[in-house]
Amino acid sequence: MSTPSTASNTDLTAIAASLRRAIAEAASGLVERETLVELIVLAAVAQEHLLVIGPPGTAKSVAVHRIAQTIGGRYFEYLLGRFTEPNEIFGPVDLRKLKEGVIETEVSGMLPEADIAFLDEIFQGSTAILNTLLGILNEREFRRGHTRIHCPLRVCVGASNALPEDESLAAFADRFLVRIFVEPIPDPMLEQLLDGGWKLEQRPMERKATMADIDRLAAAARQSDMSRVRSALSHALRILRMAGVSLSDRRVVKAQFLIAAAAMLAGRSAATEADLWPLIYVVPTPQQQDIARESLRELLAATDNSTLPSAAEQASAGPLMRAIRLGLAGKELLHAQPADPAEKDAWRLKLEGILREIDAGLAPEQMNEELSGVRAAIVKVLDPQKATGE
Repeated sequence: MSTPSTASNTDLTAIAASLRRAIAEAASGLVERETLVELIVLAAVAQEHLLVIGPPGTAKSVAVHRIAQTIGGRYFEYLLGRFTEPNEIFGPVDLRKLKEGVIETEVSGMLPEADIAFLDEIFQGSTAILNTLLGILNEREFRRGHTRIHCPLRVCVGASNALPEDESLAAFADRFLVRIFVEPIPDPMLEQLLDGGWKLEQRPMERKATMADIDRLAAAARQSDMSRVRSALSHALRILRMAGVSLSDRRVVKAQFLIAAAAMLAGRSAATEADLWPLIYVVPTPQQQDIARESLRELLAATDNSTLPSAAEQASAGPLMRAIRLGLAGKELLHAQPADPAEKDAWRLKLEGILREIDAGLAPEQMNEELSGVRAAIVKVLDPQKATGE
């Protein structure tokens, strides 16, 4: 993977816009999975890996596959089991070379060639598979017999029903810097789930960005100046320690890569306090993430990221990010007014949902100018007489 030159501020803004469109395309129809989709892109730009914990059937693999489709790149997916052989993941031994006494692996179409990978039930893998995976995850190098291959992997998403209790597996899990915990869709959103799932496969994914976009932001993130935010980050880590949230030294250091990546995706050339929110996803358990979110609520109040609004809002739980997300969602919905009268009732129900969330979740002084305009436009559609009165 070649290292692109550092991007200018103009370039960052344009690339972030492309990835914003890619995220929207991938998340379309995936109810309550916007955060997962956004974190896959964040992890890819940070060149780190993501662990998704949740029950089967919660659209984990679908989210990763759709991001791969809308960004491009070579994709590899596999469900691991107790009896999965290394050949199924890394490729078979080249029999022609074996006759010559040379052990080489034919990796064509397998994990060592992938740009984006999804490994389901990752902790079911054998010791041989996990040990080989460590080299790919940590060093981006596949080593087996006489084979030594540099791997272009930007992000590996591992999935499991639960965090491992075995100490050796927990050490392997620690190589996945980003953690997200997903649950089945709640009852009030079942209609959206059914509607989104029905339409999910009816249209193909459109390419909205490229792996080159990921690489350029990744290069810019690695070269960015973290000095402006290091004091605030140290303060956040001390708060977490006082709250009983412990992070390994490795996770603390690597958290900087996520923060730098968040800044690039927001179109900023250097990280600020508005980019500290990925720290929540570095915390390894859901219980500790809740503690971290509450402990850092004041520090994360300045969170701002229009490319990753759902992930940033879920991390910071702040009104600023809620206003940004609702403004983007409302604007997108207003622009998607259906021509077919039969679809207008469903469209209006979605507008009503946005309006209810705006009014219930934000005080008037917490709404920015853009969201106020979006709210007024929604009211005008739903109740023209009320809009005139206002």
